Amino acid sequence: MRISTAALRQSDARMFTLVVEGLKAAGTRTAERCFTIPLSQMQATLRMINQQGGRLLSVTPADQASATPEPASTVANAAPAPVTTPVKHEAVPVNLYKPKDPYIGTVLGNYSLLAEGAIGRVNHITFDLSEGNLHYVEGQSIGIIPDGVDSNGKPNKLRLYSIASTRHGDNLEGKTVSLCVRQLQYEKDGETINGVCSTFLCDIEPGAKVKITGPVGKEMLLPPDEDANVIMLATGTGIAPMRAYLRRMFDPGERAKNPGYQFRGKAWLIMGVPTTPNLLYEDDLQSYLSEFPDNFRYTKAISREQQNPSGGRMYIQDRVAEYGDEIFTMIEDPKTHVYMCGLRGMEPGIDEAMSKAAESKGLNWSELRPQLKKADRWHVETY
Repeated sequence: MRISTAALRQSDARMFTLVVEGLKAAGTRTAERCFTIPLSQMQATLRMINQQGGRLLSVTPADQASATPEPASTVANAAPAPVTTPVKHEAVPVNLYKPKDPYIGTVLGNYSLLAEGAIGRVNHITFDLSEGNLHYVEGQSIGIIPDGVDSNGKPNKLRLYSIASTRHGDNLEGKTVSLCVRQLQYEKDGETINGVCSTFLCDIEPGAKVKITGPVGKEMLLPPDEDANVIMLATGTGIAPMRAYLRRMFDPGERAKNPGYQFRGKAWLIMGVPTTPNLLYEDDLQSYLSEFPDNFRYTKAISREQQNPSGGRMYIQDRVAEYGDEIFTMIEDPKTHVYMCGLRGMEPGIDEAMSKAAESKGLNWSELRPQLKKADRWHVETY
């Protein structure tokens, strides 16, 4: 059955019931299945059926589904759409420690992640969790309450930071948590202002005690599917959750710890930084590229060293535009998830790039994005 791409460009509320046999799922093949979808998702669903080795038996208007279905021929020229069933996750720990009764963690290590010549200050900080019940999963955040008081003489408020380690911690013993922290600095009235909590963390010494809350967050959780595809869009310290994902996927120790999760899908990190010395966790990423070339892809947008097609600085949205066709080909696969983390200012540019890429495929990004969100396939954490 051939459905023209023009149908996708129309806003048509008509519903159709598809009868399919032979879909491959979790290593087995299912018998007949029925899908009731709007016309706008027809091509998307057909592509999914074709990719999973299924055979389309019939297509019937939903209001005539009880009638004898009309036979259908082969599937062709289909463009996928998002799965509408949200991903199911294991139990996720939330708010085990609250601001009024925080966990007191000990700093185990604090070191710079930047190479010589980098701009700013970014540190990797690890805390001991062995004395309590603070545990977490990849994609969550913890709160840090810095010592001292604010300008009103009240105790400093907590700041949230994305966790940069897997649930097993950097030492794989399950009793640590790590953060990737950039010291916030800005100019005000000719004076350099340092961020309260980020400076507190970047300056902290091993052995110091820190008040920790959480964990919190379910927005950035990884799908449990070992065959999922994961596109990661990050700027600066937005790499923190991506570092946790990639360690869980590819670190040899992590894979040994997780016999029930042996990642086999495609992971693509598109990373934005101002200069090469500002690239974070580069040794680990290069190791993953070497060990898992068929599963990991790494694209850089180095704004002060690379130029976009217009001759301006290369930002992450320029890479999204450059690879838009490939990105949307992956998104058409129901097993693909997209994660975005970094400064809030990255969102408009990426949204514009995604809109143009979607348009070239005959899709409306403003309609597709909420569908992906509803299906737990579009994940955003910006600050």
